[in-house]
This record gives sequence, structure tokens and C-alpha cells, in this order.
Amino acid sequence: MSPLPLEDPTTVTTSKAIMKINNYINGQFKAPKTEQYMDVESPSTSETIAQVAISTKADVDEAVDAASKAFVSWSKLTVKSRATIMMKFHYLVKVHAHELAELIVKENGKNMTEALADVAKGNETVEYACSLPQLIQGKILRVSSEVTCEDRRNPLGVVASIVPFNFPFMVPMWTLPIALVSGNTVVLKPSEKVPLTMYKTMELWKEAGLPDGVVNLVQGTKEAVESIIDHPDVRAVTFVGSSPIASIVSSRCHKLNKRCTALGGAKNHLIALPDCNVEDTARDIVVSAAGCAGQRCMAASVLLMVGNGPTQKKLLEKVIENAQSIQPGTAPGQCGPVIDSNSYHKIVKYVTEAEAGGAEILLDGRKWSSVNGGQGNWVGPTIISHSSSDDAAIKEEIFGPVLSIFRVANWAEAIQIENKNPFGNAACIYTSNGGHADWFTRRFRAAMLGVNVGIPVPREPFSFGGLYGTRSKYGDMDITGDGAIEFFTNRIKVTSKWSIPNDLTVGDTNVIDHANFAGTM
Repeated sequence: MSPLPLEDPTTVTTSKAIMKINNYINGQFKAPKTEQYMDVESPSTSETIAQVAISTKADVDEAVDAASKAFVSWSKLTVKSRATIMMKFHYLVKVHAHELAELIVKENGKNMTEALADVAKGNETVEYACSLPQLIQGKILRVSSEVTCEDRRNPLGVVASIVPFNFPFMVPMWTLPIALVSGNTVVLKPSEKVPLTMYKTMELWKEAGLPDGVVNLVQGTKEAVESIIDHPDVRAVTFVGSSPIASIVSSRCHKLNKRCTALGGAKNHLIALPDCNVEDTARDIVVSAAGCAGQRCMAASVLLMVGNGPTQKKLLEKVIENAQSIQPGTAPGQCGPVIDSNSYHKIVKYVTEAEAGGAEILLDGRKWSSVNGGQGNWVGPTIISHSSSDDAAIKEEIFGPVLSIFRVANWAEAIQIENKNPFGNAACIYTSNGGHADWFTRRFRAAMLGVNVGIPVPREPFSFGGLYGTRSKYGDMDITGDGAIEFFTNRIKVTSKWSIPNDLTVGDTNVIDHANFAGTM
């Protein structure tokens, strides 16, 4: 099968040959009904690299209609048949991994190593979905002499996935593979800031043999999102993004009695004890804080250093040294730009206000503003030493390569600061003592915990998601693993009774079942 054209000559402007990124509905790339587009800018150079469709309710309606019609036949396939297509897709992703990574570097600004990891981690969830025939088997049990209970998993119907800019491949793959193999059809709304990767991915779904209408791609902004949520045929919605928007999405879905999982922001705390391995800890802290330009919900935001002895002094020196050695760029080991000028100015604002409030800037990433001749959104690794744990940079999500450092006297003070923050995504303890690690992991107020691991992302089959009751998680269940299986299916319970003829009960023990209500008053 020849691949779909990534760049349709009929929709490219002739002056600058700017690619137009359209919707993908019922197996075809389609322009938005308004024929309106918005620029997609390179975070590295601020140049326009594409124009993405601005979709309206009419486009969403068309996509949902296609998904609804495709659901009829797609849901009737066996889970093994659906998994077979997913296996082909998994293979194609591996074949095209470098091409996908190049698109991620172009539109998101990650370095190449990080972009390849984005693809590999996403494909790991695809691999997990390929095993669903073994994971979503129903249960059946004879519960009394004539009664059998059965548990089945049925798909929901049309589901929607609204994804952010920071992982253009991985985050969509958190939901699509599991939703699809479970028998659902999907409407995907990628971030308008990074539409290229998913646009290319639609080609791979087509080549893998996914029937038309099973996956639909709707570009756009607020109107597209609201239209997806409000559509009566969309049975469930997943969202990943900022906490304020996650809260709005969750509330809007639940008012419609619609299933929703909405993952928000984070303010992840790392705690370094005096017995930590200085070299390993310093390296891990810097990778966690500065990797992906700090634009990930699992990034280190606050380092709490317990005590003020020689180990802590050496650790701080090593953290600064490692962070200082990072160069701007998108080659392996370098730190790329942040996504746009709004993000850049937000990050700089937090650093400037912290400095004005008396915090000490140990490493100043604002100096990167001149990178690439001032073009692009460049801010380097930044380390701030605070004298107050109430500083805004310690308490609020910055979403950039900024690490706040605060010294505490003891364990109790460290855990009190971590517990007080309103987010609940991740936390990490650095120590060489298992008992110390156990003490902290039992007291952290976060859902994904690390021991000497500054980016404690659960790997399949373990599920990903923040802590209920915090600003990191709204809605229902986790977004990957068995949490996603539960989210994307309905449990159907069947209780059956088949009477045994009296002349066939010879030798059977007549056991009275007092818990059986069937036919009994």
C-alpha cells in the first residue's frame, strides 16, 4: 500500500511551501469546513513550519459520525483480530522511529535522544495493547449448584483523547492502543502546537490495516475540544494538560455523566539524604530537572536537602557543575527550547521574581536568550536557592528547566513541605538505606514514587496517573495499564441459572444456598 501523502500539493502555499495539516476523518485527510488555519512555529527558530487546521463543531460532528459507524463492525471483531492490526502498527512504528523522532525535534524542540525515547515509550504501550487478548479475558465461576456468574468486558463506543504538546507521540499512545484493541473507536485531538507527529502517525495506522473511521484526527483549539466533550455519542474522554484545564474538562464531562480521566500538572519534590550517592544523585537530579527542557509532568521541580553537612555541599556543587555543562541544542545530551514564547516568558518571570524576593540564582538560564541570534524560545537549566519554602517558584508549576533548592533540618520538615503542596504526581527519595527509603515512600503525598529515580514513570504493565484529590488528577482511573483497561471498557456481569432435571441429580449432595435470592422470597 502506498503511503498517504504527508504534504498534499493541493493544500500547500506556493510562496513558502508551508505544509497544511488537515483533519483525518474516515480514512481521508480533509480540510476544515471553515478552511481556516493557524501557524505552527518552530520552538528552536520561531519560524513557521506548518499551518494547522482550525476545526469547528461541524468537523467534530463528522469525525464522531465516522467513528460511530466504524464502531459497529470494529467492535464485532475478536480482540485477537484487533490486536493483530496493533502488532503491525508496532512494527511500523519501529521502522519509522527515526522519521517520527525528527518530526518531534522539529515541532517540539526535544533533543534527538529524547525524541527517540518519546517514540519508544509510546510504542511500549502499543506492545502492551498487543497482549490484551491475554489481559481482558472475562471470568466465569459456578457459584452455587445451578448458578454461574460471568464477568465480561465490553467496549464503550466512541471515545476521545485530548493530548498536550510535550510528548507528541507517547501521550497519544497512552490511550489509543488500549482503547482500540478493547474495541472502541477514537477521535483524537492533538495539541495545535505539535500536529506533525500524529499527522504522520495516521499514515502508519492506515498501512497497518486499521479500517477507515476507527481512528479520526481533529485539529484545532477550544471549540474543537468543547465540541468533542459535549457530543452525545462520545462516551468517554481522556485529557492530559494543565491543572486548570483538567479541572474544567473533568467537570464538564461529569455534568454530562460522561466518563473522564484528566491528568493535570505537577510540582515534584526530590529529597536528598546525607547518605545518598553524590555522583549518581547529582546526575539523576539534573536529568530529571533539565531533560525535555523541564516540560514534563514528572520533572524535578524542588530539591529538599536534609542537613547542611559536607555531603550536601558536595552534592550541590555537583548538581550545578552537571547542569552548567549542558549546551543548548537538539543533539543528544543538549537542552532544547521550550515550546513557545508564552512558556519562555512565564519561566523567566518566576526566576526574576524569585531573585527580586531574595532567592539566590546559582545558575541562570536566562542567559540563553541570545541563543540562535535571539530566535526561538531558549532558556537554559536554572538553579535557585531559596530561603523561604513559601516562594512562588517553590509552590507553583513552572514547567521549564528550573530547579528550586531548599535546605531542611530533618526528615519531618522535608515530608511536611512535600505533603503541603497541592499537586500529587511524583516524589523521590535519594538514599543508600532501604529503611530510610521505606519511611519516605510511606509518607509521600504523591502517586508515583521514586527511590533513587528522579523520573519515576511506571513502565507497562504498571499504570500512570497522579493522586486522587490533588491538582494532578481529576476524574476516573489511571490512563495506562490496567487503569486504562478499566476506563475503556464496561464490566458486564451475567448470572445464569440452568435447572438440573430431578432424574439427573442422583448422587448429588443437596446443599442449601442461603445466599441465593433467585426465585426465593
